[in-house]
Amino acid sequence: MDAAERSAELSRLERSSHTAFIEGSTLYVWGGYQVAGRQDVMLPTDELWLCDLDSGAWEWRKISGDAPPAGFCGARVNGELYVFAGCEPEGYASEMFSVDLCSERSTSYSWRKLTDTKGTTPSPRNKHSCWVHRDRLIFFGGYSCKTIGEVRNTSTSNFVVEEMSWTTIGNALFRCWGWSNEVTVFDTTTATWSTPETQGPAPAPRGCSASAVLGNKGYVSGGVEKAELDMFCLDLDTWTWTQFDVSPSRPSPLGRSMFTVTPTSDHTLFVYGGLGTDGNTLNDAWQFDTQTKEWNKMPNPHEDKPRVCHTACLGRDDDVVVFGGSSNMCFLMDSVAILRSPSENHCRDVLVFQTQPYALFRLCEDLIGRNPERFRKRLSWLPPKMHQKINKRVSFFCDTKPALTA
Repeated sequence: MDAAERSAELSRLERSSHTAFIEGSTLYVWGGYQVAGRQDVMLPTDELWLCDLDSGAWEWRKISGDAPPAGFCGARVNGELYVFAGCEPEGYASEMFSVDLCSERSTSYSWRKLTDTKGTTPSPRNKHSCWVHRDRLIFFGGYSCKTIGEVRNTSTSNFVVEEMSWTTIGNALFRCWGWSNEVTVFDTTTATWSTPETQGPAPAPRGCSASAVLGNKGYVSGGVEKAELDMFCLDLDTWTWTQFDVSPSRPSPLGRSMFTVTPTSDHTLFVYGGLGTDGNTLNDAWQFDTQTKEWNKMPNPHEDKPRVCHTACLGRDDDVVVFGGSSNMCFLMDSVAILRSPSENHCRDVLVFQTQPYALFRLCEDLIGRNPERFRKRLSWLPPKMHQKINKRVSFFCDTKPALTA
């Protein structure tokens, strides 16, 4: 493959609002969108990209079957990627899809649409978030729709109407679109939907928030217009909400949306980037301690790489691996509304944030990978498997590979 072909292939990796997860030393990336001709273009949902995080090498896989719509919320459970809701040509969707990814070397991935689910399927939606807990997908909030009758029977603290349409749903003439703070559960072992009754001070209706799980608790943050970033916790056993009151004497992150929260220990969450309430794409990194209820600003080796609509996954040695997103989300303002302008600044690089001290083996591995010429004569002394691993680290730090930054 010549340089032009390689560049064209790598440009297909540039994306925002995608799904990503790490299994072993492999980063899986699916979906999202790019910009072409100043228009948002959804990327194919019948393909999957795999990145070997040891070497930085990318590999493309085809997914056959009934592919889900774009604009979705995806999560991995027991080797399967589940995707719920999203955007279709005629509007938003409320369907569940899955693809079995158990075999890393499989070349026959296939989507299947789950049509035999039990319980009441949630309404069409987008911009929602998801927790994974005990083989369950637990969805929170987002931009969803209700009939006029459902809105009348719903507390104004649970659903905020933004617009109405005249589309008929059954015998209902009106459909109301707006922001929700609903919690819905999908049990992957029984294919059953349920809606638990929550207690406590729930977050305000919102979308584009960030979520993470620590133990039996789901955390949700951001997605609303507030000066400082808020933090809520839902006990996934008792369905009780708790709001964290952060000490006013310590600095807190700016309010934001379209950012990421990643668990890095049994009591810490790592926050990166997003779109600030000031309208700027952010480049700051923070850690929230759920025990002390304090924010701590983290050293950031990637301050020159602001990100919004990216993904962040927990990698080996408690690294946070950030992929894709936009480096500059733009907005246009007219006399009626504020509109997002398609941004050409989509990224394909992988940023690695170190959150814990590395073990001696990792330090040696990276030192040799960064300085192969100093150790070349001695590399042949290594056992074959270790030699192969070191060769991958050399490739990772080599400029000829896609832009991965550690």
